[in-house]
Amino acid sequence: MKFVIAIEPGTQRTAHGVAVPDLPGCFSAGDSIEEAFDNAAQAIELHCELLAEDGADFPTLKAMTEHQANREYKGWVWGVVDVPIERYFGPAEKINITVPARVLRRIDEYVRSHGQSRSGFLTQAAITEMAKSE
Repeated sequence: MKFVIAIEPGTQRTAHGVAVPDLPGCFSAGDSIEEAFDNAAQAIELHCELLAEDGADFPTLKAMTEHQANREYKGWVWGVVDVPIERYFGPAEKINITVPARVLRRIDEYVRSHGQSRSGFLTQAAITEMAKSE
């Protein structure tokens, strides 16, 4: 699953700080940008493992543009990390669904242009929609 991360630029004396806006309380850091990305992925995996152990629902992911509008992150650098967290929230199940061909083409165009998978997109869309009614 892809997570938006915000990186607070470091200085010669401080590391780059990393926040994961969709996972409140999930933070990390790195002495280089590359290390910040790697450490963010580890922090996300551990955070999600703890959420699953506590029986918590997986939070709804928001678009990067929504997070960028938050003044708290003004001047931060944005990125995306792909972390395989599905195993913590139960095994994946293969299903067969019927979708109109035109809609399926639009879904596939969207996920291709956003670097996602069809399954990941449909799962996140369902989670987002269900969260609206809670």
